[in-house]
Amino acid sequence: MRKILLPSFFNRDTKKVAEELLGKFIVRKINGKELSSMIIETEAYDGFEDMASHAHKGKTKRTEIMFGKPGYLYVYLCYGIHFMLNIVTREEEYPGAVLIRGVEDASGPGRVTKYFTINKLLNNKLLSKETGIWIEDRGIKIPKNKIIKSPRIGINYAGPIWSQKEWRFTIK
Repeated sequence: MRKILLPSFFNRDTKKVAEELLGKFIVRKINGKELSSMIIETEAYDGFEDMASHAHKGKTKRTEIMFGKPGYLYVYLCYGIHFMLNIVTREEEYPGAVLIRGVEDASGPGRVTKYFTINKLLNNKLLSKETGIWIEDRGIKIPKNKIIKSPRIGINYAGPIWSQKEWRFTIK
C-alpha cells in the first residue's frame, strides 16, 4: 500500500509530525526514474520561542516559508556547502518545520539532499508528484520503543534550554 501524505498530515504538532515521519518514504522522481528511501531520523523546530529555529526572530525573506502552508518544502544552504530539507508544519503564520536528518540510504541532512538531488529550486514547493518529490506511507509503523528521542544536533547557540530539548527522533 502506497499512500501519498497530504498537507493535512503536516498540519499538526511539529514534534508529532517529526516522530510519525519515521518509517515513511521520501520519493523523488528525476529524469523519469523514481528514487525512494525510508526516513530514519528527523528533528523538530517549533514556534516563536524555539531559539534553535530560524523563525524565532520572526518572519524574514529567508524564513517566510516556515510561516506558510503545511506540506511545503523549506530548503536552505547550510555553511555554504549543504542543502537542508525541511517540511513546513502547523497552521499558516505559526513557524514550524521538520528537518529530515537521515534516510536508510543516506545518514546526515547534507547527504540526504545529495542522495535525492535536492537544491534551492525546491524551496517553497509543495510535496507532490507534480513537483517531483513527495512522501509515502507504505504501512510501516515504528513502535514507540524503537524510537530514540534525543537533543537536536549542532544547535548549542540556542542556549542550554533549547539545545537540550529532545526533539530529535531516530529509529533504533
